[in-house]
Order: sequence, then C-alpha cells, then structure tokens
Amino acid sequence: MATPEIPGYRTPAFFGLDDKWLPTDDGELTHYHELGEGTPVLFLHGSGTGVTAAANWWLNLPGLAQQGRCVAIDSIGYGQTVVAPDTAYGIREWGRHALRVLDALGIDRTWIVGNSIGGWVALQLALDAPERILGIVSMGTGGAKRTAALAGHAKPELSPAGIRRTLEQFVVDTGLVTDELVGLRYQAALNDSASSRLKEVVAARDRDRDALPLDFGALSEVEIPLLLVHGMQDVVIPVSRTWELLNTLPNADAHLFSQCGHWSQVERAEEFNEVVGQYLRRHAGR
Repeated sequence: MATPEIPGYRTPAFFGLDDKWLPTDDGELTHYHELGEGTPVLFLHGSGTGVTAAANWWLNLPGLAQQGRCVAIDSIGYGQTVVAPDTAYGIREWGRHALRVLDALGIDRTWIVGNSIGGWVALQLALDAPERILGIVSMGTGGAKRTAALAGHAKPELSPAGIRRTLEQFVVDTGLVTDELVGLRYQAALNDSASSRLKEVVAARDRDRDALPLDFGALSEVEIPLLLVHGMQDVVIPVSRTWELLNTLPNADAHLFSQCGHWSQVERAEEFNEVVGQYLRRHAGR
C-alpha cells in the first residue's frame, strides 16, 4: 500500500481535538480524532462547505467518550483526509471508506452516530454490511426529498458570507454562528476547493438522492437498535423524515428537540450528549 505523507495540518485549537492519521487504502490517508475506550462508536459528519469531523463533533466527543471508544473521521472528499487520484464519491463510497477505517483500526462491529448525510450513510451500511453495525444514532437523517434549504445547499457559495448563510440555516439561535466558527469553516473549505473536491462531493450526494434513496422495505427488516434525533425547526431535513423512519424501523426510538434546527448536536449539545449517552449506556452495555 502506497501511503501518502502525513500533512503538517493541525486542527484549530478552537475545537480542542488532537489529530490522528490512518492509512486506509492505496494512496488514502484518513484524518480522524479518537477519545475514550471500550465499545466502538464511529462518528460520521454531515455535508456542506468546510465540514470536518471536528466542526461537527467538537462539543460531543469529550462527553460521549465516557461511553466508549469514539472515533470521528473526515470522510473521503472532506476535511483533511487524503484521497487517491480518481477517488469516487457517493453514499456507498462513503460507507466503504467507513468500513476501511474500521478494518484498519481492527474494529469488527461498531455503533455509528451520524449527522445528516452521515445518518444516511449509516442506515445504508445497516443494509449493506449489517454484520458490522451494533446500532445507530442518526440526527436529521439525510436523503430526504429536496427542500428550499437543500436546493441552496446544492450550490454552496465559497465565501465567509456564503458559509455564514449556510450555518445560520442549521440553527434557530443564529448567535451560535460566530465570526470565529465561520472563519474556521472557510479555511477548511479552501482545502476542499483547492483539490476540486467540493463540486464532486456535492454532485455525488445529490445524484444519490435520486439514484440511491433508502430502501424502506429493506429497512423494515433491520433489527438493530436505532435512535432518531431531530430538531423541530430543522429547515434542511424536515422532521417528517424522522416520522417516516420511525414508522419503518421496527426498533427505532426518537427524541425531538424544540426550538432546534438541523445542528442538534451543537445547538442543544449538553442535552444531546445526555440523551445519546443514556441511550448508549442502555443499549451498548456501558
């Protein structure tokens, strides 16, 4: 396996997370963060301009690391993960990358906590590789029908103002979208743009919205425990998405946050950590 050199990148101190790197395929070097011990919990971030594992999970990893071995990755095409030439992107490709990470870490089975597209990837993995999945926590699960917010999400504007507008769609309390957070997302987005990845990953995501929607018939046979989390004021993925899944998945529970948008893990971080932590303690044996 040809392993790329480890970049000199350091996750900004704002996020309080240490960097780790892992060879996961020929020419592929996965950037990730890891905290805690015990039952594995893989964190899959959402999509969007400048998204990274750190920018999705910095308020959650320290608290949830009390429940298990938390591994949060930059999926291929995002953040600082180094990809091989001609890497393909899409829901199944992001799922296969997640499995390569598990293989490289020696993890046979894992929980997955997925945000938006990360939840979509997690549920597809439950269909494609059920033997690898212990259970899923999914917030604002991706793959829903296109909304006005999603239409704008499909044409990201690579500027601080554009990133601010996107992040403000994620929350009810727009005061959470600080100048510092916008600046950090913008710097991360420049990395995506420099390697011409941003348009590719957005196109792949939107292609699969039509080409690979979740198979609700197959999901009705999935028996692992699932927790569906949603903000009632989510304008990116409407809360009806969780209601549809709740009526499909036989062992799914749901938690709805009032006065909360698409970014429940940030906007209601403390309560989110309590809800997910309690769920993992009960179902993951911790």
